[in-house]
Amino acid sequence: MTVPGIDHPRLVAWMARNVPDVGAPLSVSLISGGRSNLTYVVETPERRLVLRRPPLGHVLPTAHDMRREWRVISALAPTPVPVPEPVAFCADEDVIGAPFYLMGYVPGEAVRTREELGDPVPEQTRRLSERLAEVLAAIHAVDYREVGLGDFGRPAGYLARQLDRWCQQWERSKTEDRPDYDRLVERLRARLPAEVPGTLVHGDYRLDNTLVRRADLEIMAVVDWEMSTLGDPLADVGLTLTYWADQGDEERAGIPVSGDVTVAPGFMNAAEFASHYAKVSGREISDLGFYVAFGNFKLAVIVEGIHARFRQGKTVGEGFDRIGSAVPTLISRAHRMLDQH
Repeated sequence: MTVPGIDHPRLVAWMARNVPDVGAPLSVSLISGGRSNLTYVVETPERRLVLRRPPLGHVLPTAHDMRREWRVISALAPTPVPVPEPVAFCADEDVIGAPFYLMGYVPGEAVRTREELGDPVPEQTRRLSERLAEVLAAIHAVDYREVGLGDFGRPAGYLARQLDRWCQQWERSKTEDRPDYDRLVERLRARLPAEVPGTLVHGDYRLDNTLVRRADLEIMAVVDWEMSTLGDPLADVGLTLTYWADQGDEERAGIPVSGDVTVAPGFMNAAEFASHYAKVSGREISDLGFYVAFGNFKLAVIVEGIHARFRQGKTVGEGFDRIGSAVPTLISRAHRMLDQH
């Protein structure tokens, strides 16, 4: 059995020593992969498991830290935040070539487009969007010290460090000088909000980083914790809304890095989502415009990096030839958010 990124005999031997109750894996199949961590389904005689490992090839260790993902889902398992069941962690790179972990299989799907959502009644889609806000509030409500994540990050100065980090990323990958980008950085730096008590933040929270049960559109688990840390909770809200498309937002629909699920009938619009989050979390969101601007800035840097790799011939796939056009749009949207708030 040959599966990219998996040494099957060594995995069998490791599982026999570390998770003997499930039996030897019958099959291993890749279910998602690419620039992010790789995810496999492992079928065993007793149950279905999921294996996560870093991408193939050379990667920065801090960018795909398996121990970090393992630590956060293990900490959250006994909390109200829905996460997959942590099963076993392997730090030994000799087993499959990289650290990895096993978690329980979750009966749900990552939903990105209206087509993937199917044709539910509007009441169901509205409830799904409400649950998306409620689960985010639950993440931010976790007492991170109590669950053993007191040293998981440095909440103080989080936004300033994030701004510096993404500016450095821009300098490494920019394909041309953009005065509107430089002015945006100056505006963001001048408008950094006052420090707030830090919380656990997901770092990339959106619907397609959750698993949704098809039957009733319930969120069964939050996944892809590789960018999680301790920081300002509204940064999560701002990034979620950066990916959000409202009905009639043709400009947003032209940014080819997120789906169109939020325009499905019944789904809350961005303002309703923010209001529901504020209600269930009890947080003040009067400065949310800054965080949405910051989210657009961050996404512009990410997209510029993808565009640069495409131009270098290091990224292939449908739509990458057009992705660079989204960068000025995202920068412009960030400026507008700052103008309006």
